[in-house]
Amino acid sequence: MTSSNGPIAHQQKTFTDVNYAEKRLKNREFIECEFIGCDFSKSDLRGNDFVDCHFKQCNFSMAILNGAGFRDASFTECKMLGIDFTQCNRLMFAFSFYGCTLDYSTFLGTRLRKTPFWECSLKEVDFSEADLTAADFRNADLSGARFSNTVLEKADFRTALNFGIDPDFNKLKKARFSAMNLSGLLYKYNLDIEF
Repeated sequence: MTSSNGPIAHQQKTFTDVNYAEKRLKNREFIECEFIGCDFSKSDLRGNDFVDCHFKQCNFSMAILNGAGFRDASFTECKMLGIDFTQCNRLMFAFSFYGCTLDYSTFLGTRLRKTPFWECSLKEVDFSEADLTAADFRNADLSGARFSNTVLEKADFRTALNFGIDPDFNKLKKARFSAMNLSGLLYKYNLDIEF
């Protein structure tokens, strides 16, 4: 499955409770693999590719992702604190997040069209200049998240919590909000809104 200098490929394998913390994974390609309860905290994943992989209850906090490729990668209940997603391979960049903690991460200038961020904690996440067209923030906590020159057209914020988005500095055409959370668009006016 490997050529003399090509990556070591893993297909349709399940990795459970593997400790990759503070380790470097070199020249690997994971295709349709599942990672359950694995620890990638502070690990160096530079240059590795993950295609159609599912991560469940894994810890990626402070992982180094320079040049790492994630195509159709799904994360469920993962801890992903302080991750710089801008360093990932832009040609392999498609995610789904369900119940994850992504606090203090950055998606500055990335393309995240139709990305689900369901029930995620996105505190202090930087979405500046990102393309979040049709992204879904179902029950996501956006306390302190930054939106500046962000494309949020058709994004769904109907059940999102604690967001502050300035309509003057973001593209919001056809974005979806509920009447109960419109105050997140008016925060800069320091209004006293009662429900």
